[in-house]
Amino acid sequence: MRKIKFVNGEYYHIYNRGVDGRQIFIKKKDYLKFLRSLRDFNNQSYYEERAQIIRRYGFKELSSFLQRIEKVVEIVAFCLLPNHFHLILRQLTEKGISNFLHKLGTSFTNFFNKEYQRSGRLFQGPYKAIHIDSNEYLLWLSAYVNGNAEIHKIEKVENYEWSSYKIIFREKSDLISVKSEIIFKQFSSPKEYENFVKKVIEESRKRKDMKKYLLESLN
Repeated sequence: MRKIKFVNGEYYHIYNRGVDGRQIFIKKKDYLKFLRSLRDFNNQSYYEERAQIIRRYGFKELSSFLQRIEKVVEIVAFCLLPNHFHLILRQLTEKGISNFLHKLGTSFTNFFNKEYQRSGRLFQGPYKAIHIDSNEYLLWLSAYVNGNAEIHKIEKVENYEWSSYKIIFREKSDLISVKSEIIFKQFSSPKEYENFVKKVIEESRKRKDMKKYLLESLN
């Protein structure tokens, strides 16, 4: 049983990796599917309800319906890497995070297994969850998550397509919206936050005590 209890209004760091370190994002369509799932499952809808709307009205009406109903979490930051992902979530409704992640994991696993003709688990056990218990930690972790691609030496943070970094600076269209105001309002300018992210990236590469967060090693 999961030890952590999710509390409404609190922030949590959620992360997981592919089973045996395998890639969970291989093609662009995989990243896009995961992002759409983050958007479409952030509500209290259930499978039969969504299927009925699709049968009667089609996918366009389903998308409109899902955008109108109550959200269960706020997505503060995210980063998708080839074999793992990071999310910072704030719970809005009772069991919001648990239900959201269950739908997300089940849907993406089914998609991935069908797409690549495989079966079985995709993720390495249950997702990991850490309570973000201070504002200082929330700020630091937002930079860590947004800069994760550069920490792993995949691509510079400002160029990486599959994180919330560019969305925060409104440099790309919002396939998925993020609620980053809690972070951004604490910096005097975009440049100040940019410098903060770069500092965290540099520190994260050096600090030995970061190994527990770098379980998603790409080697």
